[in-house]
This record gives sequence, structure tokens and C-alpha cells, in this order.
Amino acid sequence: FLDGTPDGHLDLPRARAGGLAGGFFAVFVPSPGPAPSRQAVMTSDGYDVPYAEPVPPEQALATTMALTARLSRIEAASAGRVRVVRCVEDLRDCLNENRLAAILHFEGAEAIDQDLNTLEVFYQAGLRSLGLVWSRPNAFAHGVPFRFPHSPDTGPGLTDAGRALVRACNRLGILIDLAHLNERGFFDVARLSEAPLVVTHTAVHALSPSSRNLTDRQIDAVGASGGVIGLNFSVYDLRPDGRNVAATPLDLMVRHIDYLVERIGIDHVAFGSDFDGTAIPSTLGDVTGLPHLLEALRRAGYDEDALRKIAFENWLRVLQATWR
Repeated sequence: FLDGTPDGHLDLPRARAGGLAGGFFAVFVPSPGPAPSRQAVMTSDGYDVPYAEPVPPEQALATTMALTARLSRIEAASAGRVRVVRCVEDLRDCLNENRLAAILHFEGAEAIDQDLNTLEVFYQAGLRSLGLVWSRPNAFAHGVPFRFPHSPDTGPGLTDAGRALVRACNRLGILIDLAHLNERGFFDVARLSEAPLVVTHTAVHALSPSSRNLTDRQIDAVGASGGVIGLNFSVYDLRPDGRNVAATPLDLMVRHIDYLVERIGIDHVAFGSDFDGTAIPSTLGDVTGLPHLLEALRRAGYDEDALRKIAFENWLRVLQATWR
């Protein structure tokens, strides 16, 4: 990571080349068995991926510990070039000092026990952002399966343990990520949480009817809470046909941003790349392509003040309102 790699979308040299100042560095625990994408059933108008299996708690904890330790080792070996940030002041320091800011994020809460003891421990280790689910069920909530076209209304809402987890995250100042969460769970969090609603990587259901994307009602709820929506770079969730087409134009990403801005305002829209987690447009290629996206937005009429909000200021505002 520190010296560069030909693999994936992101490493430190490419982050600097693309102007990436920081991001959510996700710990993800794969489900047992084959990857869901390998089980996808293509349909006449999209796809249907079987619901991923739950992860055994002991496997989730072991994998999460190992990956959290890996991020700590990267920070230690970076000679100050990478910093795991724990507060907004840390984040601002990284922006001013040209260090890559890494927010420790869990994509799914499987490593958290229902007594929430591990939540406290991981908070002390730097956890500042938690996705309640990936696209599978766990003890706290139900994620949406990968389906297209499909509604995000795919199952029950939060469990009692899930509600306790939301309250604990509010108390500690951990950002709650609603990406991958089904619709009922989303609105359970909206009713319960005291923090702005955040969806780190998603897109507009009205433009691309993926189960992973937000309906207008969900979009409105994020805006009303003072929250932020990070636009996913995934071609599956951007395209109106849900297909994996590398030649997906950046103008389609602009269209999703336009929709969000027109509906809830520029203060609630941001980038949510999902680098190394999905297929992205070839015009971007990897993190070094971020300037191409900014230029596409300029051509669409976004001025520099608007671009600063989308690129980083909206994230800073929401983190300031959430972290303790």
C-alpha cells in the first residue's frame, strides 16, 4: 500500500496522484462459501444474487481484529504519511499537513457482540464509523440482497440489539452508516438516532432501480436530518440497466449528483467511491481518475464552492456533528 501496487483502485502513491486526502478505510468480513457475485443469476432485465450467508461471530471477530491491526501497521510504517484519525481536529491536521487521513470503518457489525463490549474496545482502537450491515442479516439488522430491479424494502427492521447498538454509537460518537441496510432498518435508525443520517456509498433508485439505492423518501430523510449521501461509483448502481459496463460515462454520475442536489441541496451530497469494492467506470479507472470526475462536474456547471462541498466539506460538517 505505501509503495504502490498494480492491483486494485487505491494505494498511497495513487491516492496522492489523484488528490485523495482521506477516506473511510473499510474492514469487511467475507461471507462463508463462494462470493455472492459468482452466484448471480442474470435475468431478462437485471440480476438476482442469492442472499449472502451470515458470518459466524468468531470468524467475524478474528478477521476484524486482523484487518484493524493491519491498518495500525500501515500507519506505523508510513513515517507519518498515513494517520488513523479519531477526531475532526486530526482530520483537519491531515488536510493541512498532506497526510492521508484514514477513518477506521467496519462494513457490517458482525464483530460486535450483543453486549457491546467489543464496540467499546474497537472505539478505543480507533473505530469511528460503523455500517450496521453488509448485504446479509446479522444480530442487529438485515442488509439488502443484491437485486436489480428491486426495492430496498426487503425484510424486517432493527432487532432489539440493533436499537441498542444505535444508541451506543450515538453515545460514543461513532458515525452510523446506513449503506446496505434495508428500508425498514433505515427508517428505524432515522426515528431513533440523534445524529445526522449518513449513507456512505449508494445512488438514486429513481435513476437506477437497484436494491442498494435510495428511494426518494430515504433521500428526503437524509436531507431533513442534516446528513450526507456519498455517491457510489459502482456501475451496477449507476446504470439504468444495472449492467457491468466499464464504458459507463461520467455524465451518468453527474446525473445522479444533479438529482440529489436538486432534491435535498448541495450540502447533503458527497463522493462515496467504494474503491476496491466494486466495478467503476473505466474513465475513472482508479483513484487517479478523481480529477476527471471533478472536471465533468465543472462542465455541468458546478462551481468551485460546490465542488469543495461535494469533495470534502460536507463530510467534515457531518463528522463534526457526529464525533465526540
